[in-house]
Amino acid sequence: MAAMIRLFRSSSSSSSNSISLISRSLSTAAASETVKSQSYPHNPHSTSVDPKAKTVQWVFLGCPGVGKGTYASRLSTLLGVPHIATGDLVRDELKSSGPLSKQLAEIVNQGKLVSDEIILNLLSKRLESGEAKGEAGFILDGFPRTVRQAEILTEVTDIDLVVNLKLPERVLVEKCLGRRICSECGKNFNVASIDVAGENGAPRISMAPLNPPSQCVSKLITRADDTEAIVKERLSIYWDKSQPVEDFYRSQGKLLEFDLPGGIPESWPKLLEVLNLDEQEYKLSAAA
Repeated sequence: MAAMIRLFRSSSSSSSNSISLISRSLSTAAASETVKSQSYPHNPHSTSVDPKAKTVQWVFLGCPGVGKGTYASRLSTLLGVPHIATGDLVRDELKSSGPLSKQLAEIVNQGKLVSDEIILNLLSKRLESGEAKGEAGFILDGFPRTVRQAEILTEVTDIDLVVNLKLPERVLVEKCLGRRICSECGKNFNVASIDVAGENGAPRISMAPLNPPSQCVSKLITRADDTEAIVKERLSIYWDKSQPVEDFYRSQGKLLEFDLPGGIPESWPKLLEVLNLDEQEYKLSAAA
């Protein structure tokens, strides 16, 4: 804890409280029976995840629009641990009339990364809520985004595995520009039909659109920050910041690089395969 305080000695007292709460909440989760998956990056098939085990403590990395939320959410449901997405925390705060909403709106609309202080504040509130409900384990999505955040996380808990999802830039831009949200039901869709030829020996990537049902078609809206200029700016900022984070976890032997081969039908089975997870086994275990 002393190391974390030194890292944030120039921050406000509210930030220090956020760090303390993160430490307490994540340490509680770490004390639970946890699946250790550090062998995955070296040999994905060497260790299977026991469906009777209680928790995992994983991080999902990847560019904006790569699909971190989609796959982290699916694994969250399969493994029975909370999916904590900082992007969702930011969007929830934007919808509120809280003190951060106006400041966040300006940052997001300019395609900039949200500061460590704000992210830690939002994350601490989410962890406090989960702790009250008795949550254990987690899949973090969108955190850490900087080495500073990764160092804080290392101080407070033991991360088992870091999954880095990857797609070519052209595919990422098309995906982001195709995103739509139903203003009535709140569900997410994607109208982009992606078919990108592979380069330098890479396979072709095809993704069918995720079209809305008829009742949502007339109610679709586009996120304010999903313009080509802002998307490319977000990607540029992310790549500048992410490489040191990837190196941080690679040096610890915890980074698993996963190139998405296509949409969900193609990618989900292959992701389960490299994680050595048996979806049917988990479903049977959960039903028992």
